[in-house]
Parts: sequence; structure tokens; C-alpha cells
Amino acid sequence: MHRTNGAEPGDTERGGTTRSRVERDTGAGLIGTSVTVMVFLVFLLFTVQILIGLYGRSVVTSTAYDGARSVAGSRVAHDDPAAEEAARTAAVERMRRQLGDVGERAMFDWSGSDADTVVLRVQADNPRFSLPGFSGPLATDHIDRTVHARIERLR
Repeated sequence: MHRTNGAEPGDTERGGTTRSRVERDTGAGLIGTSVTVMVFLVFLLFTVQILIGLYGRSVVTSTAYDGARSVAGSRVAHDDPAAEEAARTAAVERMRRQLGDVGERAMFDWSGSDADTVVLRVQADNPRFSLPGFSGPLATDHIDRTVHARIERLR
């Protein structure tokens, strides 16, 4: 018995003609491919969220170090509390500008400072990129950095 086009016995359409295996399998890979693409996009979105979180953490840390060093610098009269407070206020304003939207919601705490060291604690929230239903907490959601800078004194 001779089969044509990969047809199986009993594969007949109306009119008695046989269907080929290719015609029966049309569209079979569509569901698998669609699921694979969706899983890839979810992993890609997760990776972008992690990268944005790490970038935000790095920028906040760098900005905090710059702000603490500017207050600890030799240009500030550390024996005058008003001059030190003015330097802290100017540093906070500069850090808020540098951080943009994250800086507007950030908290700056100088309370750990003493006579020899400027201590700045910065707390901020990173922006989120997530799909509905995937909004659980991530390790990069909240930034909490404490930086120390020694006060520069002329000898």
C-alpha cells in the first residue's frame, strides 16, 4: 500500500482525499513558543529591576559620600554650629538635586556626627518596574546607607 505526503491510514477529508501530517500539525508550536517568550520577558523584566536597583544604590552611596565630605571639608568652620548647619543644609539640597525623584523622598540624618567625624545616614526607596501580580518585595527596594568622613582641620 502506497501512502503519499506522510498521511496515516484513515486520515481522510471530505471527498476521500488524504491530509498530510504537515496540515495536521499546523499551529501546534504556537502555545509553547508563546509561553517561552512570556517567561523570557518576565526574566528580562526581573533583570532590569535588579540592575536599576543596583544602579540606584550606587548613586545614593556616591552622593552620600560627596555630601559628607563637603560638610567635613576644611572650608567649613567646625567650631561654629551655625556654619556647620548651613553646610549641612547646602549639602542636603545639593544631594536632593543630584538624586532627582529619589532624592525628593529621601531622608538625611546627621545625628551620628561628633567632633571628629561627620556621619550621614541616607534612606531612600528605589523606583520599581513590575508587572501586576509580581509586586512582591525585592532586596533592592529600600536603600539605607551610612557614610563617615573625618573632619579636616588645619594644623
